[in-house]
This record gives sequence, C-alpha cells and structure tokens, in this order.
Amino acid sequence: MSDIQALRGRAKRKLITNKVVLALIDLANKKGDQIRLGSFWNTYHCQNKLISSEDRLYGVYCKNRFCTLCCSIRKAEIINTYLPILRKWEDPYFVTLTVKSPPLKHLTKMMAKVVEGFGQIIEKHKKRSQRNKGNKLVGIKSLECNFNPIKRTYNPHLHLIVQNEEMAKLIIEEWLIKWTPRFSNAKAQHMRKVENKERDLIEIVKYGSKIFTDPDIKYKPKSIKDHKVYISALYNIYCAMENHRIFDRFGFNLPKTEKSIIENSITLDEYQEWVFDDKATDWKNTDNELSLTQYHMPPNLIELLNYNMDIVLE
Repeated sequence: MSDIQALRGRAKRKLITNKVVLALIDLANKKGDQIRLGSFWNTYHCQNKLISSEDRLYGVYCKNRFCTLCCSIRKAEIINTYLPILRKWEDPYFVTLTVKSPPLKHLTKMMAKVVEGFGQIIEKHKKRSQRNKGNKLVGIKSLECNFNPIKRTYNPHLHLIVQNEEMAKLIIEEWLIKWTPRFSNAKAQHMRKVENKERDLIEIVKYGSKIFTDPDIKYKPKSIKDHKVYISALYNIYCAMENHRIFDRFGFNLPKTEKSIIENSITLDEYQEWVFDDKATDWKNTDNELSLTQYHMPPNLIELLNYNMDIVLE
C-alpha cells in the first residue's frame, strides 16, 4: 500500500477492465453464451473488494486472460522467472512469425494452425537433436492476435526470443516452407538482435490482444482518445484463443525450485474493507468513504471508454 503510483495503476486497470468486460457481457448475453458470460462476470468482480491490514492488501483474483489486473500480475511472474535465464543467453534474437490475415470465418482455424505449425517445427528439430543430426530449438514464445478494422481481418502471430541468430533464421525458413507463399509472406517475417533483454521480454509478455486499436493502422493516433475498442473483435479473438497457451517455453526446462507453502486463509485482527466504485474510479472505504488511491481518470480516457467503444465491427 506504500506505493501509491502502483495502486493508481491498479485502479486504472480495474476501471478499464470493468468498462470493457461489461460490454463483453452484453455481447455474450445477446449470443446466449452462458459459459463465457460466467467468466466475464468473474472478471468484473475481480478485486472488487479489498481488505487492508498493516500496509498490505488482500483480495480474490479471477485469473482470466482478459483481466488486465491478473495479466499484470502474470506478466510480473513471467519476467521474474525468465529474465535470469534470458540473461545467460549470449546472443538472443527476437523473431516475429505471422500469416496472411484471415477474415472472421477462418480465424479459429487459422489460430489453431499457427500454434500447431510452430509446434511441429519445434518437434521436428527436437527429434533431429535426439538423433544427433542437429540442435534443438530453444526459446520462449507468445501468441497474439490483432484486428484490422479497415480490412476487417485478424492477424494471429507469434513473438519469439531464441538463443541465437542461427535459430532465428532456421525458424523463419521452416515457417515459410510450412505455410507456402499462399498463406505467408517472407517480408512479413522479422528477426533482430536483442539489444535489451528485459525490454524485449516485456514485449513478449505484453498482451494476447490489444484492447485499444487504431481505427486506421496506417496513421498513428495523436492521443489515446483517437483509439477505439472493438468489442466484437475482442470477443472473437478471446474465443479463438481458447485452449491455446498465450505464453510458453520450448527446448528447455525451468530450474527446479522448492515449493512454498501458501496459506489459503489468514486471520486479521484489525482490518479495513474497500469496495470498488466505478463512478469514483477508486476503492471506497466501507466505514468512512475514504478513497484508497485518489486516482482520477484523465479526460481522454473517459472519452475513449464512454464514446469510442464499437460493438458492431468484427
């Protein structure tokens, strides 16, 4: 609780999540999607109530991938786990693998093929390594998907960090062979030397899909209010990503660590209770109406969340 800027960042993420998830809930209701409706409501209630005691906060997390609060925690855990490993790699490379963007009707199938195709490449070189005919591929990867509102297409793609330049070139070569020119363009695949390992690791674990999208991807918006939130497109991406791991490693195992014992419940003698208030953009104390973070949403973010949500385009 002593880090006020972190608390205000949490309030901002909570507010954005609530606004977006309420729109997703409306959409799920219209579609009669009861399974995802339950997940969306769990996210809406994520960290709705906090308990504070002795400068610490306690709450319940939904752990859904579309929750910005839980994603920020997951992101920190991944960085803490993988950055020490990445720092040991002498010459890592950042790689982007992509395919030609499909329309909505082919999105789920293409997403699965992207994941399956990459897995086949990794497995192929793992077997070659076992037969002493080559080296296995080693790295980390993340699955992402963006929406193009102009063309109304989706772009499932992979970001990787691999151990060296040789692996980067080999993966791109294998990717292009597998997908052929019909489904993948050589110029759309990218690789570059990792200059800042922490920065590029953060780039890998940043998001599964952008919440805020540029209305015209050819022109960079001047401010956040010039972005849009395409709710139906987000919904479609979340559906297509189901049953796929957003972040994963390949070619190596994590070092074994002792499992810590985590208490499922604790007893607090003195505590305060806080409940999130969308209108106040903050958690309010249930006893005295004090605000937890004193976060005030900037006007451009208010405008974006209130007026720049598109629930039709997909």
